Amino acid sequence: MYISKCLLCLVYSIACYILCVCSGSAVYAQSTQFNVLAFYTAKHDAAHISYVHEANRWFTQAAAKYNFRYDSTNNWNKLNAEYLSHYQVVLFLDTRPDSTTQRDAFRKYMEQGGAWMGFHFAGFALTPSAYPQNWDWYHSDFLGAGEYKGNTWRPTSAILRIEDRKHPVTKRLPVTFKSSPNEWYSWKNDLRKNPAIKILLSIDSTSFPLGTGPKQHEVWHNGYYPVAWTNTKYRMIYINMGHNDIDYEKGTDKTLSFTFENDNQNQFIIDGLVWLAGRKKK
Repeated sequence: MYISKCLLCLVYSIACYILCVCSGSAVYAQSTQFNVLAFYTAKHDAAHISYVHEANRWFTQAAAKYNFRYDSTNNWNKLNAEYLSHYQVVLFLDTRPDSTTQRDAFRKYMEQGGAWMGFHFAGFALTPSAYPQNWDWYHSDFLGAGEYKGNTWRPTSAILRIEDRKHPVTKRLPVTFKSSPNEWYSWKNDLRKNPAIKILLSIDSTSFPLGTGPKQHEVWHNGYYPVAWTNTKYRMIYINMGHNDIDYEKGTDKTLSFTFENDNQNQFIIDGLVWLAGRKKK
């Protein structure tokens, strides 16, 4: 009888513990839930198309793991006030909106406290090109980078250095880490001279020479190159990664590298997403 009572007490204690843990998890899950909407185009460059498809797969898996909702669309007309009101964070996986209506809706969303994360080609602008610098608020004020200046080729990994180790997005990362292969961009504006810009990641000098050519101006031997930053006037992060390596030479268009096969880089993106959504992550 004594053993039975002890056994009942033990079972009761275990049940109570499980209930408390589950209840705590439920409260935590409820407190960290947020909605993410990603826009993409994925039409012209095989490297960008490959990356966008990979991003949609990875963010869907991350949403299940980290308890947020992830939706994606190639319909940029959904960039309107009513639709955006249901989402705490907006992503531009590639490109940017073209119509005045879409651009005005995005600017209003950001100025009213919305959050944004953009990748690689979302920052591109070059006049003349299919994506000219005809949106000064976005490229000069919001991103701060201005026009695209140049890039490395072909896509190669770089050693990235943390520029601000106290920021919530970077504090769990090592001082330096190796990135996934990428085509790295440079910009006309020196972001270090913009007091509103806080650079989070830059290319470490141990990466040089960066790129393989064959064009020599696409191989970097020195210089300062920020690859991720935030603008303190808005809730945003731009990340230069987002260009997979593709087999162009043999004409197969086979993906040779993947952006999200990198634990440190993925940690940076997830911590950035949680920070943008205004949540705390265990």
